[in-house]
Amino acid sequence: MAASVAAVAGRLRRAIRRSPQWRGPSRRALSSEAPPTQAAAVRDAFLSFFRDRHGHRLVPSSSVRPRGDPSLLFVNAGMNQFKPIFLGTVDPRSEMAGFRRVANSQKCVRAGGRHSDLEDVGRDLSHHTFFEMLGNWAFRGVYFKEEACSMAWELLTQVYGIPEDRLWVSYFGGDPKAGLGPDLESRDIWLNLGVPASRMLSFGPQENFWEMGDTGPCGPCTEIHYDLAGGVGAPQLVELWNLVFMQHNREADGSLQPLPQRHVDTGMGLERLLAVLQGRRSTYDTDLFSPLLNAIHQGCGAPPYSGRVGAADEGHTDTAYRVVADHIRTLSVCIADGVSPGMSGAPLVLRQILRRAVRFSTELLRAPPGFLGSLVPVVVETLGGAYPELQRNSAQIASLVSEGEAAFLASLQRGRRIIERTLRRLGPSDVFPAEVAWSLSLSGNLGLPLDLVELMLEEKGVQLDSAGLERLAQEEAQHRARQAEPVQEQGRQLDIHALGELQRQGVPPTDDSPKYNYSLRPSGGYEFSTCEAQVLQLYTEDGTAVASVGEGQRCGLLLDKTNFYAEQGGQASDRGYLVRVGLQDVLFPVARAQVCGGFILHEVVAPECLKVGDQVQLHVDEAWRLSCMEKHTAVHLLNWALRQALGPGTEQRGSHLNPEGLRFDVATQALLTPEQLRAVEGTVQKAVGQDEAVYMEEVALARTAHVPGLRSLDEVYPDPVRVVSVGVPVAQALNPASQAALQTSVELCCGTHLLRTGAIGDLVIIGERQLTKGTTRLLAITGEQAQQAREVGQSLAQEVEAAAARLSQGSRDVVEAQRLSKDMGRLTDAVDTAVMPQWQRRELQATLKALQRRANTAVRKLEMGQAAQKTQELLQQHSEGPLIVDTVYAESLSVLVKVVRQLCKQAPSTSVLLLSPQPLGQVLCACQVAQVAAIHQPPLTHS
Repeated sequence: MAASVAAVAGRLRRAIRRSPQWRGPSRRALSSEAPPTQAAAVRDAFLSFFRDRHGHRLVPSSSVRPRGDPSLLFVNAGMNQFKPIFLGTVDPRSEMAGFRRVANSQKCVRAGGRHSDLEDVGRDLSHHTFFEMLGNWAFRGVYFKEEACSMAWELLTQVYGIPEDRLWVSYFGGDPKAGLGPDLESRDIWLNLGVPASRMLSFGPQENFWEMGDTGPCGPCTEIHYDLAGGVGAPQLVELWNLVFMQHNREADGSLQPLPQRHVDTGMGLERLLAVLQGRRSTYDTDLFSPLLNAIHQGCGAPPYSGRVGAADEGHTDTAYRVVADHIRTLSVCIADGVSPGMSGAPLVLRQILRRAVRFSTELLRAPPGFLGSLVPVVVETLGGAYPELQRNSAQIASLVSEGEAAFLASLQRGRRIIERTLRRLGPSDVFPAEVAWSLSLSGNLGLPLDLVELMLEEKGVQLDSAGLERLAQEEAQHRARQAEPVQEQGRQLDIHALGELQRQGVPPTDDSPKYNYSLRPSGGYEFSTCEAQVLQLYTEDGTAVASVGEGQRCGLLLDKTNFYAEQGGQASDRGYLVRVGLQDVLFPVARAQVCGGFILHEVVAPECLKVGDQVQLHVDEAWRLSCMEKHTAVHLLNWALRQALGPGTEQRGSHLNPEGLRFDVATQALLTPEQLRAVEGTVQKAVGQDEAVYMEEVALARTAHVPGLRSLDEVYPDPVRVVSVGVPVAQALNPASQAALQTSVELCCGTHLLRTGAIGDLVIIGERQLTKGTTRLLAITGEQAQQAREVGQSLAQEVEAAAARLSQGSRDVVEAQRLSKDMGRLTDAVDTAVMPQWQRRELQATLKALQRRANTAVRKLEMGQAAQKTQELLQQHSEGPLIVDTVYAESLSVLVKVVRQLCKQAPSTSVLLLSPQPLGQVLCACQVAQVAAIHQPPLTHS
């Protein structure tokens, strides 16, 4: 058997690195032993085993939304919530500081970011975006390898009754480059538990060495695998349980140092365990999924699910079953935890998941409208017992899913028609044009995720122009970067000759009043009206007026009217698309709109011929526009809040906003204090929390001339002028007797705004700098981004507070003191660079500066004390003479250097060379020649 294991070990490496794609007849049972165990019973058995038999504390699953960890989009492992313990940053006064033995079932999402299974879901029988991770932990060495392995073996073989001969184990085989030997301790533990050497495999660091990140706690891991083949033919191993033994710390220089306190971190996927226990080759054939698959069949009338994959899955019906079942679980869990589909970060990923589910359910399963929302109660029934938040929020989950489904259906149908029309024009070997795919994508106009477009093409056997797509993505990134710069990107303009010709022809200025044609739906969302217009003039890229443009040509487009907001007043231009009336399935992307002497020039890419006189229909990118509206109303509230905090004479010097964020320049003699920044945010939050109405009205410019408190910039305003008032009708705000403009935000503004302030969600000032003497620039974000920034700030504040408490407790030795000093430096770097409230950053920076001084002083005192002790020991061992050469244990080079210096100081005629062996084979060296000989030589060297 050993020989056969050696023969298949190379092939197994690849399988063990990642969950295998279980293929084949998914309904075939693996054994005929015990009857299937229900999911709830399997989960409860795990938790009861560790609580009742081994004294573990059960802690609830954390939210799938990471709190204060910007490195993650979603919680993707059971250990995420315990990071402060592993990093040594836990507040010693907190409940978590008392954790020793812990177990739980953690909700995890792996979609977006580095660890994403989104595109694999549906293609095989095992991948999921949402899964449950069963785990047990031992902190600060309360137990380690032997106990962890014994507990795992006991649970799998005695409680769950898995035959021992179906279980294999792998362990860390060492890493010579890092100076790490094989984990023979784990190997011997498994041998003592009865695992034969023939079912043990050793692998290198890629498979069996776990690291939290580029730095931090890490260590070897041992994995338990289940043999799907059951001894028939070559082993088919699937990983069940990973046991990680954190015993090293990866330093910033890449070296490994022993951890003063070791930890155990284990994780086992419930879905995969359940498949093994229920004798299934697919996780989708377990009772976690069978109710959903049955509900899908009943709700859409597609053929029953049969577990086919690849070419055998004709029409991709079974793939669609798996995608919809997986995605509705993910959507339900995320929405219950406060993550809703949106436009950036985790909400954007969730929006993609929702749209994938809509596409697979409607196109491949022929589901009726509203179908996805009807599946939410099934998810609540299967998971609500373990996670009560699903039961509490079931109505909201169903509502958001149904609303998102309805909003996407029209775009999906149009996108499908555009794809079909484009395909009819392609030759047999042509690739699908990147420009068309981009216009359909989230970064374009219809909101079809690019991976979904690629999948739709793949199903038709057509390849996408990926190189062209990458080029467009780079152009988009560059465009956004230029928008963030103080000097705005200059788009296509009409020169003086073009403007003169338009005036000579009597062409009236563009009517852009339709840009204000939007309203609030009863559900709270915004509805933006389309606009029909006529093409008056076309311009090539060099500014030449032409009667028509051809396919693929970039051009400037002049219309008689438009609903696009042209860049002005600090607000970024709208983007979107237009279609020719009567030809709805050809999209002409509009990249931006510019004001040129009263005319609005649209920058367009023409996929087909476009002529002067054509009738077109314009569609703004609604998500882009809405995000700009949120930021613009937030700018007005920020302006008002600054006046409240700094005084009524405070003047705005400029602003700019786009969907990514906003900046605001204000006249000040110095940077705002943390207290002022916090007060400004508080004033904005109050207005947002009250969800005040925003009133807009055009009035004669003369009526605004003498209104106390009315805000305006030093620029020329049109007559009539548009007034934007928060919480007070415009007529009342402009009444000089009411003084209303002194009590709220009232400004002259041509921008597009929210109709109620609540949609802003939140505002956080994340940066400030002095532009010139007397002008300060503030950077701010809103909505979900602002909420995440507050969570990051709160998390860092807790870490600083915990570090201060650890410092007050004192350090037992130099290593602990040095680690605490390094933690202060790491925290300082994190605070300096984090996206967080600026007032909090300034406060934490001041606190950390003082703590760093205290930590450095503590290190010096301990090092001096340790050096003095070792100096006396060496002086006693060596009589005074010309040379001392010895080996001593020193915890750092700094201590070793101090010992050498003290020896030379107390024995001036003696030269000293000391060596200090370190873990992992390193040797520290420090030496100094006698002071008499030092006249002609350097006094000290060390390495």
